[in-house]
Formats: sequence, C-alpha cells, structure tokens
Amino acid sequence: MHTVEALRYIVEHNQIFAYCFIFLVTIFEGEVIAISAGILILLGALNAWVVFLMILGGGIIKSFLGYFIGGVLNKRFNHNRFFQYIEKKVFSVMPHFEERPFWSIFVSKFLMVNHLVIIFSGYKKINFKKYIQAEILSTIIWAISLVALGYFFSYAAFRISNKLSEFLLIVLLFIVGFFILEKIVSILYNLFEDFLHKHE
Repeated sequence: MHTVEALRYIVEHNQIFAYCFIFLVTIFEGEVIAISAGILILLGALNAWVVFLMILGGGIIKSFLGYFIGGVLNKRFNHNRFFQYIEKKVFSVMPHFEERPFWSIFVSKFLMVNHLVIIFSGYKKINFKKYIQAEILSTIIWAISLVALGYFFSYAAFRISNKLSEFLLIVLLFIVGFFILEKIVSILYNLFEDFLHKHE
C-alpha cells in the first residue's frame, strides 16, 4: 500500500531537484506550486525557509520578466487589437488602474488577472519603482499565504487518511475549492470597483 510516507521519502531524497522545480515553475504558475510546497513542508520533505526563498525568487523574476515583455510589446505592437482586449480586460476588473497603480498591482496578485496586470504594467510604462514595490510586497504576502494554505490543507487531509491516493484526492478537492473561491473573490472585487466607479 502506498502511503504519504512514500511521497515524503521520494521528495526528501530529491530536494535539490524539488527546490529548482519550485523556483522555475513559480515564474509561470505560482498558486498550485506554492500550495503543493506547503504540503511537502508539512510532510517534512522540504525546508520552509528554502521553499519561501525559491517562491519569492521565482515570483520576483516573473515580475521583472512580465514588465520587460510588456515594454517590448508596447514598442512593437502598440495598436494591436490583442492589447486593446487586454486593456479592456484589466480595466474591467481594475477601472482605477492608471490612477492607483500601486494598489491595483498589489491586489492583482490575489486575483486571476495577475499575469495580465504584470505585462500590462510594462505595456503602459507604469513607474517601475512603484510597480516593483507593489510586486515585492504582494509577492511576500502571497507566498506566505499560499504555502500556509497548502500546509493546512494537507494537515486536514492527513487527519482523514494517510493513504497516498486518498490524501492526494482530498488535497486536490481543497485546491479546486481554492480556485473557485479565488474566482468568486475576483467577481466580488469587480463588482466593488464598479460600485465605487458609479458613486464617484
């Protein structure tokens, strides 16, 4: 029978690969990898401080890379319809993006439009100092929050079963629930911004 202990053993004996994987994947997709890292911390397979540094490093590189890509795209495809779509998408969630860029960039880290906002910030040439301050602060809070979520998700799953298949299924259900909640929060934030915009 495969147990959670088997998963811990495999990761623990391939820690360097695991840390590198966490760092690289965070550059492109952060939520699932951060939650998964929290699970592996609870199991004792990974060190919490090293995981946090890998996620923070990957997140900051994503911030620099996204801003740079946005700047390049501004020079080459300034009037492209695709960016008109991105602008409409960002402004539909964050209508005050240009007036309050720090707050918009900070909040976007916790919503489903973060990748678009990062590129859009470079595309609109938002003040880089303000942009990177918002990104670093939000990335620190985001990383701690998601790793902690993974830790507590796995703690709850471990209390139910230590059979690997059942444990992973329970964790998967928790993660799906998290993404549904994130979608609901994005919708509510959009409604909140619309309300503020109409009452200005």
